Amino acid sequence: MSENHDFFPGFASGYFATEQGQVFVRHGGEGPPLLLLHGFPQTHVCWHRVAGQLAKNHHVVLMDLRGYGWSSAPRGDGGRETYSKRAMGRDAVKVMSDLGHTRFALVGHDRGARVGYRLALDHPGRLTHLGLIDILPTIRVWERIESGAIPGAHWEFLSRPEPGPEEAIGKDATAFFEKLMSGWTQDGTLDVFDRRALQAYRRASNDPSRIHAFCEDYRAGATTDRAQDEADLAAARTISARTCVIWGEFYLSGSDEPGSDTALDVWRNSFAPRAEGGGIRSGHFLAEENPRDMLAILEPFLMTQAD
Repeated sequence: MSENHDFFPGFASGYFATEQGQVFVRHGGEGPPLLLLHGFPQTHVCWHRVAGQLAKNHHVVLMDLRGYGWSSAPRGDGGRETYSKRAMGRDAVKVMSDLGHTRFALVGHDRGARVGYRLALDHPGRLTHLGLIDILPTIRVWERIESGAIPGAHWEFLSRPEPGPEEAIGKDATAFFEKLMSGWTQDGTLDVFDRRALQAYRRASNDPSRIHAFCEDYRAGATTDRAQDEADLAAARTISARTCVIWGEFYLSGSDEPGSDTALDVWRNSFAPRAEGGGIRSGHFLAEENPRDMLAILEPFLMTQAD
């Protein structure tokens, strides 16, 4: 575990048992509990530029999602349940409960944010605050893809049936993932990433079981996760926790038609009618590309009184 240790000085680390194996966790700091969840194709290391600052006022918990990083990568079931965001949300609840936290704040980026809003809808009493970094609701993304407003890109490719995507990626996984990541940064390169962080992401993605897990994550997004979103929208369910939406003006806004709704508008018109937040100058990886401006929005939000 020493390879990532200096990213999080003073943080404890270990494994926590869940319904589908174990998840890897680091935690440190004092104060109200705050869970940080990473996105695709990264690990908990993506928070290394902000975790120390947040730990000054919070007990910060960093967790590798199932299938990612050092967490177990169970065999998937074609996108039905194993890699659904509902199941990953249960992992998060279990970890936080084992650490003694019944209620907690959660900030997620990318896939981790999808776990976050699903957990908020499924377990409305658990979250005090919810931070959603650079995403739209899963159902809204698929609607835009199917309408032709945005390309299907990796969403459509990764959700194809096994083993097509797994075999294609496995020919050169590092090249595949780093092409995606560089295309999502504001400057179109990998220069924004710490060299050691990139090495951690490479190690965590260059393995057949991990590649399969990533694909299953997206298969679940195209099927189970989307169906659960549809059901909640039909039932007019909304997130009760205080919610903050932060997005990168280059990445998320750049995928929309000019004059279209902002990310905040989309959330207010769906699952989070009272959401606050705003955009910052960044590509997709806000916590690594522009941590200062992300924290300028996030820290005051986390210090507000919970509803």
